Amino acid sequence: MADNPNIHTLISLVKSKNVPKHVAIIMDGNGRWAKMHGFARSVGHRYGVEKLKELLTVSKAIGIQYITVYAFSTENWSRPKEEVDTLMNLIVEFINREIDNIKKEGARIHVLGDYSVLPEKSRNAVQYAIDYTAENSELHLNVALNYGGRAELVRAFKLMAEEIQNGKLDINDIDEKTISEHLYTAGMPDPDLVIRTAGELRLSNFLPYQSAYSELWISPKDLYWPDFNKECFLRAIMEYQKRERRFGGLANKNI
Repeated sequence: MADNPNIHTLISLVKSKNVPKHVAIIMDGNGRWAKMHGFARSVGHRYGVEKLKELLTVSKAIGIQYITVYAFSTENWSRPKEEVDTLMNLIVEFINREIDNIKKEGARIHVLGDYSVLPEKSRNAVQYAIDYTAENSELHLNVALNYGGRAELVRAFKLMAEEIQNGKLDINDIDEKTISEHLYTAGMPDPDLVIRTAGELRLSNFLPYQSAYSELWISPKDLYWPDFNKECFLRAIMEYQKRERRFGGLANKNI
């Protein structure tokens, strides 16, 4: 299906201003969207996965370098087994169907989180996607999978403690840069913008350290992820472009 002509106008407008290097997205509301339409929750997740293709296309078009999506949290294991199984199977289906297109588009897949505990089929598919796209650099797609922000920090502190024990790191040399280098996002810029669909006003344990100074854009409560289209994405970025990022300082230093 061809894009609405309005999309091309919005893309031009966005590209003419400051484009964020890194956008992170909490893809919320798949289950509520499915319930609203009389579907099983699994249908909502399937529609949600399809939105990733649109996201990558428009991100490349406007020059975003990093996209991070919250696919499965450490807390999501507590959901009904049927729903968890659906999500695990969707990972495999999406990679098998889209990985060639993702590579052709110049995107590289990274995983934030401990994916070693995923079912074997899902784990193997994820590792294949990482290896298959490893030489790409035009767009980095970070998939937060079995990810929790607090767990990430615990992992970072353990890694630093081990390096201190082995004499590779002096405790007096630890600063914010050192911590960043031990996170899953090591070597990447922090998110400029965090988008959350479905109107919830919280980060839900998503990139808490990296998002300390990120701009937040929260959709209305009735805009669920399966309905979040290219135009919604571009308008969220346009809203970001209107803001003045001060990182704790003052816009007018004479004040």
